[in-house]
Amino acid sequence: MTDESTQDARAANGNLVTQLPTDQELVLKVIPMPADCNANGDIFGGWVMAQVDLAGSVLPARVVRGRITTVAVKEFIFKQPVRVGDILSFYARIVRIGNTSITVDVACFAERFRSQGQFVKVTQATLTYVAIDDLGAPTQIAQ
Repeated sequence: MTDESTQDARAANGNLVTQLPTDQELVLKVIPMPADCNANGDIFGGWVMAQVDLAGSVLPARVVRGRITTVAVKEFIFKQPVRVGDILSFYARIVRIGNTSITVDVACFAERFRSQGQFVKVTQATLTYVAIDDLGAPTQIAQ
């Protein structure tokens, strides 16, 4: 993942601006809408978590070429709030492939509505997915 040392500027709104990762793959882009807000007017954390889960599943699905399920969220960090109209870019990379499981790092960057071309890291997570058969039982990953 892009680490804090690559952050090179501060946007007008005070958020740290960073470069997008080059060691991860862009797997999802989405724009949150007003219906996704919490009582504070920011995007509900559960909505962000669901998007991270979807983004995290892309690379394991390519490897498994079958059914997978999320079995663990080892870490989930909300670094900055997500706002209506942000363009969210989700980057992922596989960190481990086991016998039945795949662990993935996901990082989410917001391109703020009023600061196009500047990216702020808003969320990072580590998730584990397990390959399953048609009955939902874990199955070996062909390697």
